[in-house]
Amino acid sequence: MTPLILASTSPYRRGLLQRLRLPFDVARPEVDETALPGEAPRALAIRLAQAKARAIVQRGTGAWALGSDQVAECAGQALGKPGRREVAIAQLRAMSGKIVRFHTALCLAHADGRLLADVDLTEVHFRTLGQAEIERYVDAEQPFDCAGSFKSEGLGISLFEAIDNRDPTALVGLPLIATARLLRRAGFSLP
Repeated sequence: MTPLILASTSPYRRGLLQRLRLPFDVARPEVDETALPGEAPRALAIRLAQAKARAIVQRGTGAWALGSDQVAECAGQALGKPGRREVAIAQLRAMSGKIVRFHTALCLAHADGRLLADVDLTEVHFRTLGQAEIERYVDAEQPFDCAGSFKSEGLGISLFEAIDNRDPTALVGLPLIATARLLRRAGFSLP
């Protein structure tokens, strides 16, 4: 068994973590991702990242577990993964011409109780979008499993005026700068 388990079955997070060239396993954390009443988007992302990592370490593997969660926030409201076309179109229409904040939380947890965490904030400035271009985009990329209804690593980049961030990988779902920092603190060897 490797000493690191990614607490996610997301192909996006798996692909990003592979960039660090560390061996790792993948496990589904089985965490309820429902927001608590009145829970702020940032707090939700942090709670879910920690819950995912802890769910894996509680299985007694002895490995470090890396949990991550991303919550999009538009006008103070959390936006989840759309799941279907109509919701994706509605989300993009609501974000048109606005600045949307993406809170991407990380948690590296060990069964011995050690917990290392970080959270990244990315602000996406959406350009004003017409209904027809929203529908064309959604039909082309079908971003139904992505918070905010777009894939910034693909055609979704055409929806923006600007992106303000500290880490360009955060918007895809796993901020690698913070991830590498936490892994080094946990004793993993990285360049």
